[in-house]
Amino acid sequence: MEKIIGLINAPFTPFYENGEVNYEPIEAYAQMLVKNGLKGVFINGSSGEGYMLTDEERMKLAERWVEVAPEGFKVIVHVGSCCVKSSRKLAEHAQKIGAWGIGAMAPPFPKVGRVEELVKYCEEIACGAPELPFYYYHIPAFNGAFLSMVAFLEAVDGRIPNFAGIKYTFESMYEYNQCRLYKNGKYDMLHGQDETILPCLAMGGAQGGIGGTTNYNGVNLVGIIDAWKAGDLEKARELQNFSQEVINVICHFRGNIVGGKRIMKLIGLDLGKNRTPFQNMTDEEEVRMKAELEAIHFFERCNKF
Repeated sequence: MEKIIGLINAPFTPFYENGEVNYEPIEAYAQMLVKNGLKGVFINGSSGEGYMLTDEERMKLAERWVEVAPEGFKVIVHVGSCCVKSSRKLAEHAQKIGAWGIGAMAPPFPKVGRVEELVKYCEEIACGAPELPFYYYHIPAFNGAFLSMVAFLEAVDGRIPNFAGIKYTFESMYEYNQCRLYKNGKYDMLHGQDETILPCLAMGGAQGGIGGTTNYNGVNLVGIIDAWKAGDLEKARELQNFSQEVINVICHFRGNIVGGKRIMKLIGLDLGKNRTPFQNMTDEEEVRMKAELEAIHFFERCNKF
């Protein structure tokens, strides 16, 4: 099964002022990502407010991204849901429209507390799209599924034919590397924390990743990998430190989903506000965030259209 090389972006979902999904900006969005070195998208996930979308909206978004994706640009559809029947339906739809792959995080309710429960959940979803690679999205801060991913790989191995690997969005670089080493690298371990790309490269992994701050800082995050490959450790360090400075700013404004989405407006692609229950940024907060970004010279280095 093909392993992803390079960085995949987790895009935001555009909304109109009335809260309805706005599909119009997606073509320009895709072109901007390609221009800045991204290799695909992982749509309808946490950055995309996927759990606040209806199944119909999620399917229409998937259709639009597949429709506008340039040649070779991977569209991976997050199909996770609190209702496994909905997830199965979304998986079937993703395969039907020609998506490159699918993925699912553990549901936030009910909380998954055992590896076997998680494997069964993934198994029921993955069989809905047997021709597509399936990735488990490990983000326990979102859903409380603080389970051993090594034990998960051991349990899923040989049970789900199209299981491809894990999008690993957690702080344990030790566990990430242990998963990467499982059976001599059998599974694709996609690095999911933009703030620690470089140390994972140093351990020999992170050939591919899925990020959220890649929406507006992708050119620098891609640059970390390029600098590492070129043997320029000082450049890679500088880019990683700068990327952490950007993350420090969004942490002052409710993180990537809220603060990061507003940055898209500041760099020229207004994707609208967040859906309830997210607390949207005020105009005053936007002014303060812009000033903080200017202080680190972000707009001279960010993604360009």
